[in-house]
Amino acid sequence: MLKLSVLGLLQREPLNGYRLKQQLEMFMSCSICVNYGAIYPLLKRMEKEGEVSLCAEQVEEGGHCGKVYEITSLGKNTWYREMLTHPHESWVNARSRFLIKFFFFGHLLPEERVQLIEHRLMLCRLRLAEKKALEVTDDLYQGKVQRRAVEVIKSEIEWLVKQLQIEQLQLAQTPTSVKQP
Repeated sequence: MLKLSVLGLLQREPLNGYRLKQQLEMFMSCSICVNYGAIYPLLKRMEKEGEVSLCAEQVEEGGHCGKVYEITSLGKNTWYREMLTHPHESWVNARSRFLIKFFFFGHLLPEERVQLIEHRLMLCRLRLAEKKALEVTDDLYQGKVQRRAVEVIKSEIEWLVKQLQIEQLQLAQTPTSVKQP
């Protein structure tokens, strides 16, 4: 998820590791946990794989040299492919991954956004059915947690339905000649 986020942010502008961490924390702290010990090795690995390139080195306060990275066309292709995949992962990771993808929806076509929202909506409805099927415990606090989990999923479903309606309306208003395959 960190790689998806970094590539998404680099599509907006070239950044160094410090600024990447700041923006990740500012915009996606509810979905991703970030530390320098993960960002710098990831940037080096992505540079080695050709997904990002070093575009400048800036001397910062204290004489520290900050490497500024930009996304390459290979990185854009990797990001795009990752945006449209549906990996099998835990419920918590799937929720975080969707929120990260949603953050970058502006880079996708309306039909791609609809596809991603519909997929998440399906997963939420399946999860809600599973939660409702669980036997309610006699423990007061466990029962409260189970009910809260159901409320959270219902709330997400409501939000997704609204987002889907917005995207479908936009898709219906998009002239056929502008749509891409």
